[in-house]
Amino acid sequence: MAEGVALDPVDLHILRVLQNDARSTYRDLAAQVGVAPSTCLDRVARLRRSGVILGHRLRLDPAKLGRGLQALLSVQVRPHRRELVGPFVERVRALPEARSVFHLTGPDDYLVHVAVADAADLQRLVLDEFTSRREVARVETRLIFQQWECGPLLPPGTQAPPGASAPSGTAPA
Repeated sequence: MAEGVALDPVDLHILRVLQNDARSTYRDLAAQVGVAPSTCLDRVARLRRSGVILGHRLRLDPAKLGRGLQALLSVQVRPHRRELVGPFVERVRALPEARSVFHLTGPDDYLVHVAVADAADLQRLVLDEFTSRREVARVETRLIFQQWECGPLLPPGTQAPPGASAPSGTAPA
């Protein structure tokens, strides 16, 4: 680990539980982990200070918000120069349809996860917000049929305990 933080089994258990349900109360979390609530509070605070816990997010169902079609856009930018990276990423992040942006190696420079209303909305987004930009050389679109969440993120070499599961439910696209 490049910037690893020393984590003991209690820390790892806290992280597993919180990744499956970040709304757990300190009392419930402490009971699941087997420590006092005050110890649990101190541990979580230390994990935040050390940067292991970056924040908490609310997961929403895009379809229930009128964005039932999701896609991955592979974007090639030319020329691929530093002075274009920042402005391009900030422009994409400002789009209400954008869910996440990845800067990549390989033939594509970016992978953008988007959620739109329908195929016409996706076409509008690609044509008006991507291919109309001077620096965008190519956009390849892949529709997402279904998406699943995976298990908790743990340090390399750490095994999930028997019976530990991925976050509940699937998020259909």
